[in-house]
Amino acid sequence: MRRNHALSRRRFLTVAGAALAAPHFVPASALGRNGATAPSERIHIGCIGTGGRGQGNIQVFLGCPGTRINAVCDVDAKHRQAAREMVDAFYRDHPAVGVAGKCDEHRDFREILARPDVDAVMIATPDHWHAPISILAAEAGKDIYCEKPMSTTVAEGRAVAETMRRLGRVYQSGTQRRSIGHFRLACEAVRNGRIGKLKTIVEYLQPGPACEPQPVQPVPEGFDYDMWLGPAPWAPYTERRCHGSFRFILDYSDGKISDQGAHFIDIGQWANNTEDTGPVEFEGTGVFPEDGLFDTPVTYNVRCRYANGVEMVLTHETMPNGDWAVRFVGTDGWILVQRDSLEASRPELIEPLHGGEVPLRKSDHHWQDFLDAARTRAQPIAPAHIVHRSHSICHLAVICLRLGRKIRWDPEQERAIDDEAANRMLCRPKREPWSF
Repeated sequence: MRRNHALSRRRFLTVAGAALAAPHFVPASALGRNGATAPSERIHIGCIGTGGRGQGNIQVFLGCPGTRINAVCDVDAKHRQAAREMVDAFYRDHPAVGVAGKCDEHRDFREILARPDVDAVMIATPDHWHAPISILAAEAGKDIYCEKPMSTTVAEGRAVAETMRRLGRVYQSGTQRRSIGHFRLACEAVRNGRIGKLKTIVEYLQPGPACEPQPVQPVPEGFDYDMWLGPAPWAPYTERRCHGSFRFILDYSDGKISDQGAHFIDIGQWANNTEDTGPVEFEGTGVFPEDGLFDTPVTYNVRCRYANGVEMVLTHETMPNGDWAVRFVGTDGWILVQRDSLEASRPELIEPLHGGEVPLRKSDHHWQDFLDAARTRAQPIAPAHIVHRSHSICHLAVICLRLGRKIRWDPEQERAIDDEAANRMLCRPKREPWSF
C-alpha cells in the first residue's frame, strides 16, 4: 500500500480529479467496486526467498484481498522463475482481482527494497538472512512478514526489534501457531488459571539429524552461491549445505531447537505471560554430531527456569505419534497442545472461555493479520519485540549445550551473568558488506 506523508495517493487523485474540467471514465476496478480493491488501498508485496516455504506464503498472499505481488527474488533462478510463473498464472486466471501487469524477477533482494512500488516484503530465505534483510527492509520503508526464526543470535533479534520500534515498521514473524484457535485456547486456559498454578512447560521438539562428510561440488548454474552465503562465513559448496538442510548447520541456524522451538517456545511464552522477558537459568545436556556436515544438536534436554518459578523443558523426545507438542502442567491439571489436537487431564479445562475469563488477542489468519496491521499501523499478533524473546530462548539453549554448563541469564540486560564466554556467543561476526 503506497503512502506519501505529504499527500496521500487517494487525496492526490481527489484533488486532481476536481481540477479536470473534461469528463472521463474510470474502470470500476480502479474505484474498488465489484469486489475489487482500489489501487490506492492495495498493498504491493515483494517476495524474497521463493523456495518451498516462500512459495507457500506466496500462495496465501495471492488469496488475500487487496494485495498485489509485484516482484519475486531468489538467488536460485529455478525458484524465482517458478514463483514468478505462479504469480502471473494467478492474476491471469483471476481477472476479477483487478490487477494488471507482470511480476518481475530479481536475483538481489536490494533491488526489491529499492522499488517504490513495493510496500511490504515477505522474507523466506535461510535463517541467517532473516535479520539483515528485515533491518534493511525497514530502513527502506517496507513492512515485513518474515519467516521464523527472526534471527540466528540474541543480538540480531534485539537489533531487529529495536529497528522496528525506531522506524515504526510493521513486523510479523511467521510463528503461525498464534493464529490457530486451539493454540490460543490452550494459552487462555493456562493464563486464566484453569490448571491451577503453572509449574512446568514441556516442549517436545524432535531430535536433529546427522550428515556424513560431503564432497565439494561445483555450484549449479543459475545459483548465486556467494549471495546465498551472504553474511555467513565462506564455505565450499555442497548440495546438502543449502536449501532445507541449512538449518542443521550452526553458521545458518540452531537445528531443531530453533526450527520447531521458534513456534512452540513462543506458545509457551504466551501461556506463561512472559512475552516481554525470559528465563533466568539454562541448564542441560545434549549430543552433537562428531563428524560430518551437520553440527547442531541431535539429542538434547534443556531446563529453562523463570523468575516466577515456572520451568520450561526443551527435549528431543516426541509424542507417541512422533509429533512435536507443548504440555502445560499445573497444580490442578495439565493441557497438551499439538499441531492438530488439544487434550487435557479433564475435558472442562479446554472448554471455550466462560464469562469473566480474560481472552487473548485473537487472530484467525496470520497473513491477513499482517496485512490488516500494515493498513492500520496496529501491532500484529507476532511482532518483533515479543518474538525476539521467544527466539532468544532457542539461541540461549544451544549456547548452554555448546558450553556444557549452566548459564545464569539477566533478561532485562540480555546478558549472561559472570560468563563472558556465553556473552561472546550472543552475536557473531558477519562477512562484509552485511554487518550491522
